[in-house]
Amino acid sequence: MADKIIIFSGKQYSGKDTAGKILLETLPDYKRCAMGDIIKYEYGKRHNLTYEEIEANKSKYRAGLIELGNWGRSQSPDYWLDKIINTDGNIIVTDVRVPHEYEKFKSAGAISIRIEASREVRAQRGELIGENDITEVGLDNVTDWDYVITNNSDYNSFKNSVLQVIKNLI
Repeated sequence: MADKIIIFSGKQYSGKDTAGKILLETLPDYKRCAMGDIIKYEYGKRHNLTYEEIEANKSKYRAGLIELGNWGRSQSPDYWLDKIINTDGNIIVTDVRVPHEYEKFKSAGAISIRIEASREVRAQRGELIGENDITEVGLDNVTDWDYVITNNSDYNSFKNSVLQVIKNLI
């Protein structure tokens, strides 16, 4: 089982991945294990490929990744969540999006961090697609985040906010 788990949540273009990168730069004993990553790691094991090889040729492996992802979910709705939770070491998950994922990670002792950014700021960062999808709004009413970081300013301000949270974690 993972020693420590930190989960990030937020809407698209809020800064979840950026926060994760800052954390990984600051705490090198953590590894990123996003929901899609665990499927890629497993696919790599089964096909003797590295994660980097799969990332570099995503389109080549996409059908197989989808098939493996669906196979895992057919075994159990929690199949991939359990794989992440049972990963050795310290992990961060940068893409927790729906209540069931949030609850599963929290029950495993995860520290939860919500990244907030206004719609206007997020729209400046990229095209907002599927804004009413469950993956975008499913965690809007959660109130028990361990930390909430607002990311409506520049990178350095955001980085300082993330570093302050990290300081509280260690």
